[in-house]
This record gives sequence, structure tokens and C-alpha cells, in this order.
Amino acid sequence: MITTITTSTITTVAAMGLAAGITIAAVICLIIFLATKELAGAGVSASSKRMAKFLNVGIIPLVFAFLVVLTVKITEVLS
Repeated sequence: MITTITTSTITTVAAMGLAAGITIAAVICLIIFLATKELAGAGVSASSKRMAKFLNVGIIPLVFAFLVVLTVKITEVLS
């Protein structure tokens, strides 16, 4: 019984740590993509304009993931 509770607790803590790590990595990627898009959009060449449009492929899903994480965190605080 004690072994089951201990193992369950350790698994839960490890999963929470993994989720936090993935969340941090996603937010950092989003910031990097947004900064790169802004810098590429300021360029005058056709390739920099194309790169700025291409970065939306990564930015849009990361924004949705960020909104989900934000919603979950706000729900945790309010409940």
C-alpha cells in the first residue's frame, strides 16, 4: 500500500515537472518565432518577406497552445 502511494506521488510530481518544462519550452519558442518574424518583416528583400509569412506556420499553433496553458493556469488560480 505504501509503495503504491509513493510510486503514484512520484509519478504525479514527475509528470507535473515535465508539463512545466514543455510549457516553458513552448513559450520560449513562441517568443523566438515572434521576434524572428518581426525582424524578417522589417527587411526589404523578397526572401525576408517570404520568411516572415512562413513563420506563421509555427506561430499560430504555439499561440493556441499558449492560450490553453493560460486558460488552465487562470482556472487553477480561481478555483
